[in-house]
Amino acid sequence: MIAGSRVRGVALTVQPPEREFPDLRARLATLFAVTVKLPGDLMLHPLGGEARELEQWLTTFHLASVVLDPYTNESSWILKSAVRVLEGFRGSDARVNFLVTADEADARRFLGPLCEQFLVFCDPSRSVVKAMGLERLPAFAFVRVDGELAGKAEGWDPARWREVAGVVAETAYWSAPLIPTAGDPSPFAGSRAAG
Repeated sequence: MIAGSRVRGVALTVQPPEREFPDLRARLATLFAVTVKLPGDLMLHPLGGEARELEQWLTTFHLASVVLDPYTNESSWILKSAVRVLEGFRGSDARVNFLVTADEADARRFLGPLCEQFLVFCDPSRSVVKAMGLERLPAFAFVRVDGELAGKAEGWDPARWREVAGVVAETAYWSAPLIPTAGDPSPFAGSRAAG
């Protein structure tokens, strides 16, 4: 159908597909424009396991990480929503995980039974948080298999988390979970990542 055509006396205006989602495309372009290459020798320490370099964790799967500071209220407020978002990508080509800015004992205390359901990385020195350039926690970060930080959302900003989830879904050929949903907290800035 041609833009501006008439059917039975009614004027029709059809937008070309490239104009339907200009804001979303611009935001996704911004997400990809700010990619950061993480150092391959950056160490990730899994709960109960031996630390390995980032590139070893990325041999097959991307990393979709929710970054939490267990010493702040803000990270506890988002825990239920974070679980839902990560569950939405379970089974995809993204290895879903929590990155906790604490030692193993405090990570276990904070996450409780979630430690048995998810891969958990401990970052007490916050070296991974710093490498990702995170300034506010909680955060949602996506690292592709090539080591590029392809998207990040800091604090609880549902629109930004939805954008990062869109990047994960696009990259992993998966469906993004709905963000926000009923029961999610109101948006908040989060706490300082520096601790």
